[in-house]
Amino acid sequence: MTFAIHGLAVARGIAIGRAVLVASSRVDVAHYFIEASQVDAEIDRVRIGRNAVVDEIHRLQASVIHMGPKEAPHELIALLDVHLMLLQDDELIGGVKHWITDRLYNAEWALTTQLEVIARQFDEMEDEYLRERKADLEQITEKVLLAMQGEALSMVPPPKRAERKTSQQDLLLDDTVDVPLILIAHELSPADMLQFKQSVFAGFITDVGGKTSHTAIVARSMDIPAVVGARLSSQLVRQDDWVIIDGDAGVVVVDPSPIILAEYGFKQRQHELDRGRLTRLLHTPAVTLDGQKIELLANIEMPEDALGAIKAGAVGVGLFRSEFLFMGRQGKLPNEEEQYQAYRRAIEGMQGLPVTIRTVDVGADKPLDNALQDEAHLNPALGLRAIRWSLADPAMFLTQLRAILRAAAHGQANLLIPMLVHASEIRHTMALIDRARVELDNRGVAYGPVKIGAMIEIPAAALTLKVFLKYFDFLSIGTNDLIQYTLAIDRADESVAHLYDPLHPAVLRLVAGTIAECNAQGKHVSVCGEMAGDTSLTRLLLGMGLRSFSMHPAQILAVKQEVLRADAGKLALWAEQVMADDEPGLRIMKH
Repeated sequence: MTFAIHGLAVARGIAIGRAVLVASSRVDVAHYFIEASQVDAEIDRVRIGRNAVVDEIHRLQASVIHMGPKEAPHELIALLDVHLMLLQDDELIGGVKHWITDRLYNAEWALTTQLEVIARQFDEMEDEYLRERKADLEQITEKVLLAMQGEALSMVPPPKRAERKTSQQDLLLDDTVDVPLILIAHELSPADMLQFKQSVFAGFITDVGGKTSHTAIVARSMDIPAVVGARLSSQLVRQDDWVIIDGDAGVVVVDPSPIILAEYGFKQRQHELDRGRLTRLLHTPAVTLDGQKIELLANIEMPEDALGAIKAGAVGVGLFRSEFLFMGRQGKLPNEEEQYQAYRRAIEGMQGLPVTIRTVDVGADKPLDNALQDEAHLNPALGLRAIRWSLADPAMFLTQLRAILRAAAHGQANLLIPMLVHASEIRHTMALIDRARVELDNRGVAYGPVKIGAMIEIPAAALTLKVFLKYFDFLSIGTNDLIQYTLAIDRADESVAHLYDPLHPAVLRLVAGTIAECNAQGKHVSVCGEMAGDTSLTRLLLGMGLRSFSMHPAQILAVKQEVLRADAGKLALWAEQVMADDEPGLRIMKH
């Protein structure tokens, strides 16, 4: 019987094939008290298990390096690093020792207890990406438990070609053609994804995960159809079932009828043709029908991402999230030289194109070290984060500023400051930038010129633009936070997540007002949030006067296609009508 499972669309495309199920292995944990004389032995058991998993990850990293960057995406390397970091986290190790030493819990009980303690901290984090690292913590804990029990570390088994045939198979494939395979699991670890990359899977489905989960990140980088968060899919789908992944709609169709198979087969071929057409636009300048030049930039997290941005046709980097260089280091922050080399690699990797580096955006719910987390604050999204955190630690901030200024000697570099709202913060920031230059002068160290910009992501900033334009060379609208703060929506709270609406009239007016004011004063403005890469909003943003979009590299060609089809001048009146509407979404759907 045909049925559908709904999840989150995280990687576009259609995949049709046989289901290969990977059962979720949850380890049974014994709970008992030990004698005081057994404490050291229990701690050793945990240490040996952890070291076994660390060794396994090191072997995986070596195999990734051997594969080369073309076969193994940078995201996968970074995710293996995340697992290694979690295994070596002081809070995890210290907590386990505490439960064994003070409570006399057996090793497995102590490990799972500390997992629950840390998992609660992840649940309370506002940042979606960090919140979903809870799944990584659960996976590495399970692997340690398995290692302690002497079992082999779990990996995705190499798939076998399906042997059984059905009438649906006969409709699609003849006997001489290998059957495409669809991987279905409760969740997938980075190690599993490495096996996935080396296998014959045409797509994958997971019960859990979000748009920033590691499976989603790797899927987008590999450009493979995928649906995550498809609850109970691993229980509802049987081994060898025919399955369709609709990566555009976030739908999984199980045991499809011949008519549905034929329909999706057509969609699959159409999607492949569309992708082929998009690649033809790679070297086509992004210019609207009425001659408006549009700047399509890339958002990146690590220096190595610059290569992907170039290949996607980006004309620069509109947002380099520098915090990824800082996080997960147990309090040991990257020094000036390490940061300088990272920023330099990104700048040189863009081959003369501009790179906008955002200063570190951490703090509150995104601590650099567990010891720095302040649990007294109930709403970390409104706490000590981004520029507030940087200004509270001038030595750290000056180190980053010097590194960015030095890297600017190797190419075009812009400096972007997040979450500013007060004029006093702006003046303080500018003074520290000047101080960083003086310190480099005193040391006789070369540095380059930078344009300085501010992110507009707080409504108060959008409403006081004249102050910002007095100090800054350019502005970048961070729509993700701007929407959250404007609508008072905590994205971490699923009960109100449906109210998170980029088309709310208040949000549109703040975005449009910022663009208009910048254009009037001749200042460059871009959008670097998710709205920039949403093709359903491209025409609206063009009608508002936006001429610079910054997005995930995989979205660039699709947005470029919308740009090439648009007449920006004619869209201006329509955009005004959309903003005046009580329900702008309906007017956009009709356009």
